[in-house]
Amino acid sequence: MDTVIKNIEIILADYLDPEQAQHIGILLNDYALDTMGGGKALAKDVIENLASTLATIPHAFTILAYVDNQPAGMINCFEGFSTFSCKPLINVHDVMVVAHFRGLGLSHMMMEKVEEIARKRKCCKITLEVLEGNKIAQNLYSKQGFAAYELNPEIGKACFWEKTLKYA
Repeated sequence: MDTVIKNIEIILADYLDPEQAQHIGILLNDYALDTMGGGKALAKDVIENLASTLATIPHAFTILAYVDNQPAGMINCFEGFSTFSCKPLINVHDVMVVAHFRGLGLSHMMMEKVEEIARKRKCCKITLEVLEGNKIAQNLYSKQGFAAYELNPEIGKACFWEKTLKYA
């Protein structure tokens, strides 16, 4: 970045704040347009309704990063439950930083905020998925103590799979 950064703010989003709600939709669309997000724009209704829909999910929360009052990054999270620990956990679902704000440490700062919230909620762990080819994100997560998990080295590491459901 050529300009001087004056202020970085990392906040817990308020889904009912119209400006923050708009930023959440815009930021997720920016992520979707990125190669690591699939390279395709989100549907207009997803962009417009994301925050209000997240507000209906009791254990959802979003961390927003602002650089000089401009929306610069976001992490969407959901509280889940670890049956093996009988405690809550946080799943980090989306991590993104707008391209021209990368290199400022925003992902690190946002992840620290997620960890702070997880500790306040007495969570036993934070989980996330990362693409094999996203070495930059893997490096960040490794530095923060994340690793692929395995219950038994002879069986191997866990894999994240999905099944897309179609509705009529």
